[in-house]
Amino acid sequence: MLRLLAGALALLTLSLPAGAQVKPFPRDFHTQEIKTDDSTTIHVRSGGHGPAVVLIHGFGDSGDMWAPLAAELARDHTVVVPDLRGMGLSSHPAGGYDKRTQAADIRAVLTQLKIDRAAVVGHDIGTMVAYAYAARYPDKTEKLVVMDAPVPGIPPWDDIVNVVLNHPLWHFGFGGPDAERLVAGRERIYLDRFWNEFAGDRTKIDEATRVHYAKLYARPSAMHSAFAQFLSFPTDVVDNKALMATKLTMPVLAIGGEKSFGVNEAVVMRNAATNVTEVVVPNAGHWLMEEQTAATVAAIRMFLDAKN
Repeated sequence: MLRLLAGALALLTLSLPAGAQVKPFPRDFHTQEIKTDDSTTIHVRSGGHGPAVVLIHGFGDSGDMWAPLAAELARDHTVVVPDLRGMGLSSHPAGGYDKRTQAADIRAVLTQLKIDRAAVVGHDIGTMVAYAYAARYPDKTEKLVVMDAPVPGIPPWDDIVNVVLNHPLWHFGFGGPDAERLVAGRERIYLDRFWNEFAGDRTKIDEATRVHYAKLYARPSAMHSAFAQFLSFPTDVVDNKALMATKLTMPVLAIGGEKSFGVNEAVVMRNAATNVTEVVVPNAGHWLMEEQTAATVAAIRMFLDAKN
């Protein structure tokens, strides 16, 4: 399977341009606001028919990042795309930004949509939530796709987040009232740092994309909630060390950008799962869907279609 994935990736990387602009979801997708058990409102897009797949975004994006993948998968899947609590168009509760609680948010969304089992795909913070979901609800998870992010507490977490050696990750501990004051009205400047430094080719995150997300992160309480995603990592570490005692057994696809996490995504997941397929997307940094759209979509599609 890995050989087939690699061949498809190489072909698509050469033959198709990566889409960078924020694209709309298919017209037959609809949006709704779903309440979780703690009355958080989750903004959800859904469409298509067939086996369910949920797509979970990360920081610097919202669920809008998944539009190209959602359009592809909706041909034969029921696709569910939430905005995480405190991000995008979801509400901003005071707490609950640990990934175990956010996994429960996803479960609440799927339950209210009358979906029992689903494949789960995550990028960045969404990778952390996707892992927490699969570990907390293994009987509800068909397959798991994690993309270009570490998972708190899962080795080699301590090496990855050592701020002395990895100064680009200083933002993991950045937050609080003064940080919020510094960023207020300068959300675009703050976000540009991530889009520029974590990209393999910063031009792939085009102006329309930057304007779109900067507006979302400038909404009231948005940066407070975004910082809370990172400041919850110590809690996530404790939770995931306990969850890791039971390895995941469902098929897992670990995707890294060649110029970002690369093979390390699979290194992380092999410490937490028994059935891991590794893919490295060529000519991509962290922003896989923006930098190498076609290759990333192809990898996920092939994995979800595989009979394993």
